[in-house]
Amino acid sequence: MKKDINWKELGFQYIKTDYRFLSEFKNGAWDEGRLIEDDKVVLNESAGVLQYAQTCFEGLKAYTTVDNKIVTFRPDMNGQRMIDSCSYLEMPVFDKEKFIEAVRKTVKANEGYVPPYGFGASLYIRPYMFGSNAVIGVKPADEYQFRIFTTPVGPYFKSGAKPIVIRISDFDRAAPKGTGHIKAGLNYAMSLHAIVDAHNKGFAENMYLDSATRTKVEETGGANFIFIDKNNTVVTPKSNSILPSITRRSLMYVAEHYLGLKTEEREVYVNELSDFKECALTGTAAVLSPVGIINDHGKEIKMPSGMDDMGEITKKLYETLVGIQLGTIKAPDGWIYEIK
Repeated sequence: MKKDINWKELGFQYIKTDYRFLSEFKNGAWDEGRLIEDDKVVLNESAGVLQYAQTCFEGLKAYTTVDNKIVTFRPDMNGQRMIDSCSYLEMPVFDKEKFIEAVRKTVKANEGYVPPYGFGASLYIRPYMFGSNAVIGVKPADEYQFRIFTTPVGPYFKSGAKPIVIRISDFDRAAPKGTGHIKAGLNYAMSLHAIVDAHNKGFAENMYLDSATRTKVEETGGANFIFIDKNNTVVTPKSNSILPSITRRSLMYVAEHYLGLKTEEREVYVNELSDFKECALTGTAAVLSPVGIINDHGKEIKMPSGMDDMGEITKKLYETLVGIQLGTIKAPDGWIYEIK
């Protein structure tokens, strides 16, 4: 039975659900894991996560489809990305199949919180891992917790499908070159000052540039970029220091194989931003959020698509991807995982 929630008014915030998943790593091995009701995490004051920020996380969503099934979108890719993050951070790998099964159990246990079809909302799923035992020397922890919690959410940006205004930021991104695959808590914490500063000045997000030359577009604090040029080519920035967004990669496939559009992953320079006719942010939370204006230190770069609605190509991309997720459009093999 669905919970008594005003699904239409959901924002993007935490709402406690009934169950969460917990697996512990001790003596060199993970236990079987279990569902628990307690939402509190109790740690030693010298826990590795608190002292040396040894943590990483993922984000994915569960949806109710048009035929009333509960599904997740490409959870295997989230599992692989977490493996990549853990390997870099000297954390024990959580097996991909166990990851998918833990997601299934957690969503199934909280299925009453999965918004019904047609409300534009979803159940956000947050798998995360952290060093849990006391560490005082600079070294990896010996014990870890892998957890998953869920929360029902609405649109990430308050404007919904309306275009947003962003700025080119003077702040550098946190991710070191070559580590863009990591969804580490430290990288996100390092971007908090920049995003608060942007919000205080009336901007929805930051556009980060490469730290070496400050001439090339990278990403925002929590999403990748997609641009549409005047020939309707879908362009996304190429860099080895940005997060390889699962949503972005899926949209590039959709553009080519569903919409018959040309796609390019290449370096995107600031001085060509005014040549694009559409711009959007893409990620699990943002999905595909249109950008109407990019503020370059007081100079406004206005997208020809305007501030009233999504651009023509962005809208087609969005509708096709959401259709795949919600079951109104046939998905490529392996993209949709049903929760049973």
